[in-house]
Amino acid sequence: MKRILTFGASSSSKSINKRLAHHVATLVPEAQINLIDLNDFEMPIYSIDREADGIPEAAHRFKKHISESDGIIMSFAEHNGTYTTAFKNILDWISRIERKVWEEKPMLLMATSPGGNGAATVLDAAAAGLPYLGANVVGKLSVPNFGDVFGEEGIKDVEMNEKFIAFAGLLSESLQEN
Repeated sequence: MKRILTFGASSSSKSINKRLAHHVATLVPEAQINLIDLNDFEMPIYSIDREADGIPEAAHRFKKHISESDGIIMSFAEHNGTYTTAFKNILDWISRIERKVWEEKPMLLMATSPGGNGAATVLDAAAAGLPYLGANVVGKLSVPNFGDVFGEEGIKDVEMNEKFIAFAGLLSESLQEN
């Protein structure tokens, strides 16, 4: 059974990105899903001065989740065209533990929003930048108009769910190769 680390790169208590990441993770056959919440890893805003006092325990806990996984699924919220502050701060801290943060683990990147852009700007930035930190991006997917795709009871758009199944298959294939 493959261990999949899953999270929405958002601190919203009602994160649609966390919901999306979890849904796609459920489509990976024989996956043991580790769904985490960024709110469980709050720490001071990174600075070189604060680093001199030591790396927070929360950063080590987050990094441990990465190390214990076989693959990663994350979905990005977009704040002013870029990462949320919560995600960026965690990334800054854990990159001080190990530069190749993501350990070359196969990774699916997604983003969604209520609007028509589907947070594509931050998704493109993540797909371009995270490989410098050891990300092995095997697929990326932007999901515009989240409310048209997901309802209270789950998937409303069956055609989009077929895309999710195929997308999850990219991670599954990559995990079988490793």
